[in-house]
Amino acid sequence: MQYHSATAQAAYHDLRRSLMDDQVAGIRGTPKREERKGRRYWYDTYRIGDQVKKAYIGEDTPEMAARIENHLRLAQDAKLRAEARTRLVRILRAEGFLPVDGASGRLYSTLARTGVFRLGGTVVGTHAFRHYEGELGIRLAQDEVAQTNDLDIAQFERLSLALGDHVEEPLANTFAELDFAPVPSLSGTAVWKWRQTRTDTYVEFLTPSFRPEEDIRDLPALGVSAQSLHFLNYLIAEPINAAALYRSGVLIQVPRPERYAIHKLIIADRRRAGPDQLKSRKDRAQAALLIEALAEDRPDELREAYGDAMERGPQWRAHIAATLKRMPETAAKLAAL
Repeated sequence: MQYHSATAQAAYHDLRRSLMDDQVAGIRGTPKREERKGRRYWYDTYRIGDQVKKAYIGEDTPEMAARIENHLRLAQDAKLRAEARTRLVRILRAEGFLPVDGASGRLYSTLARTGVFRLGGTVVGTHAFRHYEGELGIRLAQDEVAQTNDLDIAQFERLSLALGDHVEEPLANTFAELDFAPVPSLSGTAVWKWRQTRTDTYVEFLTPSFRPEEDIRDLPALGVSAQSLHFLNYLIAEPINAAALYRSGVLIQVPRPERYAIHKLIIADRRRAGPDQLKSRKDRAQAALLIEALAEDRPDELREAYGDAMERGPQWRAHIAATLKRMPETAAKLAAL
C-alpha cells in the first residue's frame, strides 16, 4: 500500500474544509433549524417580494452549526478562499492525485451548482472510489480498478420527500445542455438514466429499495426517477463530503469508505454470473484495497461497518461469505479485527 505525502494529505483536507465553508457563505437570509421526521436540518430562509423562500443547507451537525454561526465572516472571505483552493488543487495534481477529466469535472460542477449534492445526492460506484484517495491518503493507480464512464448518484426517497426543497433548475434541461439524452425505460415515462451522445457516458440515479421488488421510484427533490436497489440503504447512510479536483474544487458527497468496502463484498456476489462478471472482479479489487487500508488505519470503523452488515440478516451474510471465500487474504484481515 502506497500513501501520499503528508503535504498532499494536508492540502486535500484544507481543500475540502474550504469547500464546506462555502456551503454557508452563500446564505441569503436567516439560517433556521427545523425538525422533520425526527431529524434536524438547517434552512436558509429569505424573502422574495411577498413570498418567503426556504433553501436546504444541510443536516444539523456540530460542524454545520459552527459554520452557520460564522456565515457572515465566511461570506466576506469567499474570494480569498477560492484563490487558495486553486493553489491547493495545483499542489494535489503535482503530488500525483488522480486527475478529474474535463467531462467529469463539468458534470460535477453542474450538479453541484443545481443543488444535487446539497440535497443529499451521493456519488456511488467507481467515481466515489476514486475520491477515497484523499480521504484515506492512499495512492490509486490509473488502471481499470479506478476507471469508469458511468456516474451513479443515489438519494434516499424519504429524504427527497422530507426536505421540502428542490434543484435550482430541472435536471433534464441541465443534462440537455451537456449533450445528455434520456434513456427510455421499460416503465415508459419514468427516466432515471441519461447518456451523453458524444462520449457514451451514462448518468444514473438510484435509491434504496425497502420492498421485495427493485422498481422505479421518484426523487422529488432532484426532479428525476431512480432505480431502487436492495442493500443501497446501508451504503449511503451517513455520507461524507469529498473534494473533486476540478478548477478550484467541487464539493460532492460519497459513501463512508468502510461502508463502500463492505457493500462491494455484497454486490460482487450479486454480479458474479453472466455479463456482470467483469464488474464483480472490479468490485472485489476495490473492496480488497480499501479493506487493506482501513484495517491498518481505521480498524474500529471497519469493524463496526462489517458487524453492522453481518447483523442485517442471512442474505447479507450469505453474499459476504460467498465473496470472501474467493478473497482469503481479505477474509483474514476482517477476521483479525
